[in-house]
Amino acid sequence: QVQLVESGGGLVQPGESLRLSCAASGRSATIYLMGWYRQAPGNQRELVATLTTTGITNYADSVKGRFTIFRDNGKNTVYLQMNSLKPEDTAVYYCMAGVITTWWGQGTQVTVSS
Repeated sequence: QVQLVESGGGLVQPGESLRLSCAASGRSATIYLMGWYRQAPGNQRELVATLTTTGITNYADSVKGRFTIFRDNGKNTVYLQMNSLKPEDTAVYYCMAGVITTWWGQGTQVTVSS
């Protein structure tokens, strides 16, 4: 069993930054794929960014140039640096990990508002 715990969410003003963290526990082997999804009110859960152990990234078009995903492979920890935040980024952000089996965190709220 793998547990994912997110942290770093909160309330910020437009243009500010946040860094989300997600730590996986219960597994010693390196997890190949880790990343972030988000779900805004009334919307489906959508991909934000993913990252493999080999350095392959995948970003949603809406966050390219503003968000950066990076990880510590040895610790199975993944981060999301979010810059130039917009009100449209407001959502619950979920950490995910795995390919054949996908694990999800409980989510952390990010609210961008003035």
